[in-house]
Amino acid sequence: MAVTGAILFLFVVGHLLGNLQIFDGASRLNAYGRLLHNLGELLWIVRAVLVVCVLLHIATAAQLAVRNWQARSVGYRRKRSINSTYAARTMYWSGPIVMAFVIFHLLEFTAGYIHPGSRFTEGDVYHNVVAGFRVWWVSAWYIVSITLLGFHLRHGIWSAFQSLGINHPRHTPVLKLGALWIAGLIVVGYISIPISVLLGWVR
Repeated sequence: MAVTGAILFLFVVGHLLGNLQIFDGASRLNAYGRLLHNLGELLWIVRAVLVVCVLLHIATAAQLAVRNWQARSVGYRRKRSINSTYAARTMYWSGPIVMAFVIFHLLEFTAGYIHPGSRFTEGDVYHNVVAGFRVWWVSAWYIVSITLLGFHLRHGIWSAFQSLGINHPRHTPVLKLGALWIAGLIVVGYISIPISVLLGWVR
C-alpha cells in the first residue's frame, strides 16, 4: 500500500506540474503533450507501471478491509470516531470515486472518446482541456473528484509517515499539518485549471 501509494503520489505531482503549463499558453502546453507522446516505448512503460500500481493499491486496500473486518466481525453497538480523521474514514469510498473519475478523465482528455461540448482534436491538448472544462458539469465533477483525492492524499501521506516510524508525539502535529498542506496545495493546483476556464481567465 505504501510503496504503490508513493509511486502514484509522484505521478500526481508530476502530472500537476505538466498541467499547470496551460497558464503559459497553448504552444507551451501542446509542446508538453508532444514531448510525452514522443517518449514512445518509455511512455507505455510508465503507463504499465502506473496500472500495476493502481491494481496493487486496490488489492492491498481490499486486503486491509477484510483484515479489519475479521479483527472485529461483530459490529459496535454504538460507533463513535474518536481519533480518526474525516480523511481516514472516507478512504474506502473516496478511492473508488477517484478511480471512476480517472477513467472518465482518460476517456475525455487522452483517448477523446468522451468529449461533451466540442470535438476532440488530436494533438491540440490546450483546445481539448479548455473546451472540456467549459462544460460546467465536467468541471464540477473534476473539482469534486480532486477534492476527494485531496482527502485521500492527506491520510495517505500521514500514513506513510507512520509506516516510516516517524510518529513520535513531538513530531505528530507538524507531520499532520504538513500532510494537510501538501494535499491542499495539490488540490488548489488542479482545480485552479477548471475554475480559470469557467471564469474566462483561460480561453
